[in-house]
Amino acid sequence: MNKIIELLHTEQCSCVISKGEETRVFNQKGIADLYDLVCRCPHFLEGATVADKVVGKAVAALMIKGGIKQLHADVISLSALSLLQKHHLMTAFGTLVPHIKNRSGMDWCPLEKRCNKEESVEGIFALIQDFVKYNLPCTPKE
Repeated sequence: MNKIIELLHTEQCSCVISKGEETRVFNQKGIADLYDLVCRCPHFLEGATVADKVVGKAVAALMIKGGIKQLHADVISLSALSLLQKHHLMTAFGTLVPHIKNRSGMDWCPLEKRCNKEESVEGIFALIQDFVKYNLPCTPKE
């Protein structure tokens, strides 16, 4: 775990995922990389170790859905931590915040706000899919 946390900081990326001998570095903002993995390459997430800069409830749901084994988050929201603990996912973090803020820092992250009252991973995933359909550009397949 220490190796991928160090990589997260030295590479200044958004997320590092390691499974077996393979380690991948990700740079897209928000949920884009994890959403792509859950939808297009879910086998890589199964049993993986993840270091991520910011984990809100939507990201937590994607990690649970993907079946990761353990997580380190530099910053994590209370609702994300609660969801991860509910699903018995090993989670370490640097800073616990009431909620994830949007990029301007003036309001909640749109997905954090949208997922706030939903408690099921599948329900959160449906909210994410709806958000992605209208808010994220198409990303290339692996």
